[in-house]
Amino acid sequence: MSKIDAKILIVDDDQDVLLAARLFLKQHFNIIHTEKNPENIPAIMKNESYDLILLDMNFSRDATSGKEGFHWLNKIIEIDPLAVVIFITGYGDIELAVQGIKEGATNFILKPWDNKKLLATITANLKVRHNKEEIEDLKSKQKVLIANQDQAYGNLIGQSPAMQKVMATVEKVAKTEANVLILGENGTGKELIARAIHKASSRRDEVFISVDLGAISETLFESELFGFKKGAFTDAKEDRAGRFEAANKGTVFLDEIGNLSFNLQSKLLSVLQNRKVVRLGTNREIPIDVRLICATNMPLYQMVNENKFRQDLLYRINTVEILLPPLRERLEDIQQLVEHFLVIYCKKYKMPLKRINPTTIRRLEKHSWPGNIRELQHAVERAVILSESNILQPQDFFLSQIEDGGQSDESDDITNLEEREKLLIRRVIDKHGGNISKAAKELGLTRASLYRRIEKHGL
Repeated sequence: MSKIDAKILIVDDDQDVLLAARLFLKQHFNIIHTEKNPENIPAIMKNESYDLILLDMNFSRDATSGKEGFHWLNKIIEIDPLAVVIFITGYGDIELAVQGIKEGATNFILKPWDNKKLLATITANLKVRHNKEEIEDLKSKQKVLIANQDQAYGNLIGQSPAMQKVMATVEKVAKTEANVLILGENGTGKELIARAIHKASSRRDEVFISVDLGAISETLFESELFGFKKGAFTDAKEDRAGRFEAANKGTVFLDEIGNLSFNLQSKLLSVLQNRKVVRLGTNREIPIDVRLICATNMPLYQMVNENKFRQDLLYRINTVEILLPPLRERLEDIQQLVEHFLVIYCKKYKMPLKRINPTTIRRLEKHSWPGNIRELQHAVERAVILSESNILQPQDFFLSQIEDGGQSDESDDITNLEEREKLLIRRVIDKHGGNISKAAKELGLTRASLYRRIEKHGL
């Protein structure tokens, strides 16, 4: 019979107990270490990591109270928080053993033990160590993901009065649990504001779940947001938590909330009022504790007047409102935003840091930016990819409606611009393996607009 790959430490002041345990356990496990003096535990654990530790509850100095065992249990857990410790006690004191489990032990056995029971207890508790390591690994990965998300979205940028006002509101509301409604045109950075609120809140170390309600069909709404039980519908192959449940203790960001039908608004309102969800296929209510942030580019107040949006739901989600200004109303922020995106994309494409001259900035400030910051971001990325100079010129930006007092710059080489546009479109389509939807998203275009350009350039 092959041995189990595990390293076990036995600590007991009775040499006979150590010998008996070692002789039996070495038949079943790869490595068995024994130690008579508990004072040596810190030094041993400094050099070795154990899958499981058998620890005497009562040493000779304190033979019956268990205090010495508790002391060394706490030391072990202090050194290795994932340690799996099984208490050994020769007095059958169940109450004391239960207290030991409350203190952090995983299990206990009584002396003299039955070998089969000892083996079964150790084998079962080795799985506990594995589970603890998996949980810690998941937690560690979650922290990395959260940090990467924060880094990707960066800090709020803007020195304009309009953005300074937004930042001040974010700082105030983040410290509370108030529901927040973010209003603004497409591309103004509503999710960025939501993440900034989460990052500055007491829930910053918990998960941030973003849900694009505009991308979820009515038939999938409940299963996506509230979860489902295996067999609840044809494709329900396993139990699955919904977005609200997954975000428990964290923040849920519901983007495009204005797209919800009246029927779905009612279901959402019920969850927000009761703070409970019911998975599809069950009747069990699951409590949720989430911070709610919503966003939309739609006129919710007008929709309420037209009976297209529930007034009681609006009151529930808009404890605090944040109105994001379009880029055309914060033109003084363009240079700072461009410089921010230049750092990101020059690093992404492994290029020397490019600069932008004042003439180019003035030209960018005259553009209407219907796509707001998202349009500016894509424009900078395209310029970084295609420009052959380290200083970006006006012609490096593909802006269809540069507003310059009604006069276009005659020095623009239209043919050159069209060739560059053609090259860019081909590169992006190739990058996404011919997926038009993904290519359009990266280029900041609608699918229809991209198809028109593909036809125009004969691609």
